[in-house]
Amino acid sequence: MLEIQPRDKRGYFMLPQAPEDAGYYVYGTPVEGAGQYADPVLLSVIFFVERHWQATEKRKFGVGNISQAGGVIYGKHSSHKDGLQMDIRALRADGLHLPVTRFDRQYDQQATKRLIEIFYSHPAVKKILFNDKDIPRVQYWLNHDDHFHVDIRATPK
Repeated sequence: MLEIQPRDKRGYFMLPQAPEDAGYYVYGTPVEGAGQYADPVLLSVIFFVERHWQATEKRKFGVGNISQAGGVIYGKHSSHKDGLQMDIRALRADGLHLPVTRFDRQYDQQATKRLIEIFYSHPAVKKILFNDKDIPRVQYWLNHDDHFHVDIRATPK
């Protein structure tokens, strides 16, 4: 049987890596999607946010680490093992698919705020960790100046 999208033993699928006309791009370690296996609810959150984002924005947002196949702990991403967390890059004003910190001139605070608001509009989103204190509802977390960490519930409210 031909498998369209890689799937792990938990039944989690790898986030599609380069879908045509997607509102997101992928980054992270390990490369080629090996760290982007997601619980089906998390995938639905990504696709929900992507569609709402694309309604008003041409730039893509970056989806990084989620979890490795089978939930293996890797590197400094010990929280990324159950497929219910993901990293999203802060938005750049120039739209390049590169990292940007909240201290850089290219950091687009308003677009990042809008993107976080869209994430919070999904009932599965539990909390977001990010170090821009001027964005409502985010919590400070060490080393989260260039991306925000989204944590979801396995079953939405």
